[in-house]
Amino acid sequence: MSSSRDLVSARWVRSSYSGTGGNNCVEWAPAHVTASGVVPVRDSKNPDGPALVLDPHAWADFVAHAADQV
Repeated sequence: MSSSRDLVSARWVRSSYSGTGGNNCVEWAPAHVTASGVVPVRDSKNPDGPALVLDPHAWADFVAHAADQV
């Protein structure tokens, strides 16, 4: 299980779907996935706020669903 302490040094990557405005951005930490086996996701407007920690399969399902909505 990952904790918020584990995410302090995470390197966050902004979604490529965020566009140039940057107002509605989702970020994730791909290197953390390799190290921990879970996918941390956060709102870039609130980097000190909570992060969701998802199973990789749940993250893949979310990304696939989001892509279908575009």
